[in-house]
Amino acid sequence: MKIVLTGSLGHIGKPLAKALVQKGHSVTVISSTPERIEAIHAIGAAAAIGSMEDTAFLEAAFEGADIVYLMEVLPPGSFFNHQIDAIETISAIGRNYKHAIEKSGVKQVVHLSSIGAHIATGNGILAFHYQVENTLNQLPSDVAIKFIRPVGFYYNLFAFIDTIKSQDAIISNYGGDEPEPWVSPMDIAAVIAEEMEKPFAGRTIRYVASDEISPNATAKILGEAIGKPDLKWRVVPDEQLLNGMLAAGWNPQTAKGFVEMNAARANGVLYSDYLQNKPVLGVVKLKDFAREFAAVYHQNK
Repeated sequence: MKIVLTGSLGHIGKPLAKALVQKGHSVTVISSTPERIEAIHAIGAAAAIGSMEDTAFLEAAFEGADIVYLMEVLPPGSFFNHQIDAIETISAIGRNYKHAIEKSGVKQVVHLSSIGAHIATGNGILAFHYQVENTLNQLPSDVAIKFIRPVGFYYNLFAFIDTIKSQDAIISNYGGDEPEPWVSPMDIAAVIAEEMEKPFAGRTIRYVASDEISPNATAKILGEAIGKPDLKWRVVPDEQLLNGMLAAGWNPQTAKGFVEMNAARANGVLYSDYLQNKPVLGVVKLKDFAREFAAVYHQNK
C-alpha cells in the first residue's frame, strides 16, 4: 500500500516508518525540515518537505495514498512562547488535514489523538485533541477513520528531572496509589502499524497503553533506577503548581491547560472512557523505560 505519514521521524514516526517499510509498503514521510531528507531516505521511505499550514502542499502529498497517518505537533518552544495559542494552533492543523483529505480523495485515515479526547472541556490542554477529532468526524461518511488514543507518554516523566535534582521529589498536582496508565512510543507505533493492515470501516477508537502503575510506585521505580531509592511523588495544590510554571516562564494558557489536565487525572475525568475501553497492554514496561530515564538523568548533571 501507499502510505503517507505526517510527523516526520519523531518518537512514533521513525519506528512506524521503519515497520511499514519492512512490511513492504511504499511510505512517504512528511517533514517540515529539509535536513530530515537523508534520514528518511536511509530507512527506505520517500520524503515530502513542507508545512502543515500549507493546504496545497498537504493535498499534493496525500494524492494517491491508500492511507494517511495524521498527527499534530506544536512548534519547538511553544510552551514558553507567550504569543502562541496552543489549542488554536493544533485545531488549525486539524482543519488543514480535513481540507487536504477532501481535496485529495483519501478514504482511509489513521489519526493520532489522545486520552481525554472524549470530552470537550475539563481535559485542559488536551482539548485540542477533542477539537481535531470533531473536525475530522465532519469528513464524508465514506472516509474511514481510526482514532488512536494513547495515554500519557513515558518520556513526559523527563520533565521531573529538575525537581528530582533540586528538591529530591517528583512534584505535581496529582499522585497517590491508584494505578495510572503510561505508554511507550514503540507500542504506539506497533498498534498503528497493526491497524493499517486491518480493514477500515466507519469511525473507530483504540486506546494504547503499555503499563498501569501508580504515581507513588512510579517514583519508587525511577528512584531506584537513578540511585535515589527514597524518591517520593509529592502532591501540591493546583495553584502552587501553576504559580511555579508561570514563574518559570510558561505561556499562561499552556500552563493552565497542563494544571487542569493533571487535575483531571486526579479526579478521574481523564480516564473515564479509557477505563470502559481498556486495551491489552503493550510490551514496554515502566521498568524498561526507567533505564532510559536513568541514562538521561545522569547525562544532565
